[in-house]
Amino acid sequence: MGANVLVTGGAGFIGSNIVAELTGAGGYDVAVCDRLRGAETGKWRNIAKHPITDFVAPDDLWTWLDGRGRDVELIIHMGAISSTQEADADKIVHTNFGLSRDLFDWCAARKRRFIYASSAATYGDGAVGFDDAADSESLKALRPLNAYGWSKALFDIHAARRAADGAAPPQWVGLKFFNVYGPNEGHKGAMSSMVAQMWPKVAAGEPVLLFRSYRDPWADGGQERDFVYVRDAARIAVWLTEHAEIGGIFNVGSGVARSFNDLARAVFTAAGRPAEIGYIDMPQTIRPTYQYQTCAAMERLRAAGYAAPLTSIEDGLADYVQRYLARPDPYR
Repeated sequence: MGANVLVTGGAGFIGSNIVAELTGAGGYDVAVCDRLRGAETGKWRNIAKHPITDFVAPDDLWTWLDGRGRDVELIIHMGAISSTQEADADKIVHTNFGLSRDLFDWCAARKRRFIYASSAATYGDGAVGFDDAADSESLKALRPLNAYGWSKALFDIHAARRAADGAAPPQWVGLKFFNVYGPNEGHKGAMSSMVAQMWPKVAAGEPVLLFRSYRDPWADGGQERDFVYVRDAARIAVWLTEHAEIGGIFNVGSGVARSFNDLARAVFTAAGRPAEIGYIDMPQTIRPTYQYQTCAAMERLRAAGYAAPLTSIEDGLADYVQRYLARPDPYR
C-alpha cells in the first residue's frame, strides 16, 4: 500500500482526478477534505467511485490533522477559491494564501511533504513569458491581472522564501495549471472549461460561438491557449508524489498553444458532427487585458525526469466526449 495522503479540494475538478489516480493503480490511502454543498450539484459524484479512507469538512481540518490525520505523510493541497469572478478579495487571500501558508508550515514542522496548486494566472498578461522559474526575483516580477492570480503568486513567493531560509517541508512542489479540461468539472458552472461550455451546444446540434479578434495576427477564434487534459495534470501530480527528491514550482500544461477554433473543431469531431463556428463581439470590459496566447514552458518538468507524453486536444477531447460527456454517467 502507498503512503497516507490528504487531498484538500479532493472532490473538486483537478483534486478528484488526482484522487482517482492515487486510489487506482497507485494504491494510496487517501483522505479528502472538501465542501460538497448541495447534493444536486453532483460534486459528491466526483469521488463516489473511489475508495477514500476518510472525508473531512474544512472547518474540522486542523482538529483532524492533529488526531486521525497524524499519520498523513503528504498533503496535496488543491483546495482554493478558483473563481476569477469572486468579488471578495479578503476571502480569496484568506483562503488561497492564508490556508496554504498554514498547511505549508504544518508540513514543515512535522517533516511531511507538500504539493499545492498554483496557477498560470500568476503570469498575468504574459508580458514576461511563461517560464516557471522558482527563484524569488522571477516570482516577484510577475504581475497577475486579478485577485485570484495575485493570491496564488503571493503564496509562490512565500514558499520560495521559506525554502531559501531552510524552513520548507522535505518536499514542496507548486503546480502552475494552465487551461485544464476533462471529466468531473460539471459542478464548476461558469468557471468550467470552454469544452464543457461548448458541449451542450454541440450535443444540441447548435453552432459554437467564439470571440472575435481585435489584434493582429490572430483571426477570429484564433486566440490561443495551452489546453491540458486533466488526466495529464493528475498524472504529473502523482508522479511527483513518487519522487520525493524533486521540488520547486513547475508548469502543468501541454507545452503547445492551440486556438479556440482548433478546440471547437476537435469537440465537433469527437461528437461526429461537422464544425459550425460563429463569432461574437468580445465584451468591452475585458478587451484591454484579454490574453491572446498562453503556452507553458515545460522544460523544467522534463528536465526533472517526467517523460510521459502529453495529450493533444484531439486525443483528449475524443476521450472526454466519448467516455464522459456523451454518456449518462459523466463522472470519472
